[in-house]
Amino acid sequence: MSALKGKVALITGAGQGIGQGIATALAAEGVNLLLAGRTLEKVEETARLAEGHGVRAIAVACNVKAADDLAAAVDRAVSDLGGVDILINNAQEVPLGLLDEVTDEAFLAGFESGPLASFRLMKLVRPHMAARGGGTIFNFASSAGIRWDMTGYGCYGAVKQATRVLTRAGAAEWGRQNIRVLTIAPHAESPGLKWWIENNPEEAKAFFRTIPLDRIGRLEEDIGRAIVALCGSDLSYLTGATIPLDGGQANFD
Repeated sequence: MSALKGKVALITGAGQGIGQGIATALAAEGVNLLLAGRTLEKVEETARLAEGHGVRAIAVACNVKAADDLAAAVDRAVSDLGGVDILINNAQEVPLGLLDEVTDEAFLAGFESGPLASFRLMKLVRPHMAARGGGTIFNFASSAGIRWDMTGYGCYGAVKQATRVLTRAGAAEWGRQNIRVLTIAPHAESPGLKWWIENNPEEAKAFFRTIPLDRIGRLEEDIGRAIVALCGSDLSYLTGATIPLDGGQANFD
C-alpha cells in the first residue's frame, strides 16, 4: 500500500500538461485530488482520468489571478476532502518577448498567475497542513531564469526567479511545522512547450541538443512520478531546494 494513500493534493493548472500528468501519478498512489483550472471541461477530463484509479477527484473552475477563486478552491478541498497535504502551484501565464515588446499587462499577468498566486495559496494551505501534521508544497520555476542569454526571456525569467525566493522563505519559516517547500524546474511535453517548438523551431533544435538525456520529460512518468517520490518519507529531509527535472540541461547552483 502506498504511503500517500488517503492524502489530499490541490493542483492548479490541472486541465492539461504537467498538471494533468502530476494528477494521474498521484491518483495512482491513492491521493485524493482537488483539481483547479481555468477551463472546467479540461479539468473535469483530468478528474475522470484520476477517478479511474479509485480516488476522489473534484474539478473546479479557478482563475489563479483571482484571490477569491483560490480561497474557494482551498475551502472546497477542506470541506469535501478533509484538508490539504500536497500543494502543486503549477498554473502560470508566460510573458515571453523582448523587453520592449512585453506590455505591463502581460508582465503583471505573469506575476499574478505565478508568484502571487503561489504566495496566496501557500498561505491559505499552511494552517491546514499544520493541522494535519505537515505537508509538501511544490512551486514551479524554469531554466529561463538562469539562461546565459536572456534575450526574449527577461520577464518570464524574473517571474520564475521570484517564485524560487518564495520557496526558500516558506521552507525557512514553516519547516518546524513539518511543511516542506520545493521548487521544480521541469522540461516536459506540455502544450506550452509544443507551442514554443512550433514557433521557434531553430532555437528549439539548438536547445534540445543541450539536454544530456536527449529527450523531453514525459508528463506522468518523469514529472508526475518525481513528485510522488518527493512527497514520500524517503526524501523528507529535503526542503528549500530547486530540483531540475530537465534531463540534466540546467544548472541551478
